[in-house]
Amino acid sequence: MSEQPAIREREEASPPPYRHHGRDWWHRDHPTFTAISAFFTGLAYVALVPAAFAALITWVFGERTAHEAFLFVLVLLALPLFLLVTPRTQRFGKYMLLGMLVTAIVVVGVGWVTWLMVLENGRP
Repeated sequence: MSEQPAIREREEASPPPYRHHGRDWWHRDHPTFTAISAFFTGLAYVALVPAAFAALITWVFGERTAHEAFLFVLVLLALPLFLLVTPRTQRFGKYMLLGMLVTAIVVVGVGWVTWLMVLENGRP
């Protein structure tokens, strides 16, 4: 009976075994990791995918075909919708779509305000 408290004290005093995953800075268990990484993935996706698609199509097929085929970039922008349907990636898909929408709203809003300022300053 006297050994039981000593064993229990030793178990409580020893730290839990450390599992090294190689990336201590990554913090995948943090509640905001998925949201932040998905938001910025959506931001980069909406900026880089159309530009890369246009550059690739222009380089491979020429400028005229690139103008005609540019609407096919919408197929590539459907990735977040696929992520929303898959149960395991729904949270990532929601925040990626949010990042894409916020980026599009900001770009259109800044462009519109800039256009209005150019029109105002161009009048005599």
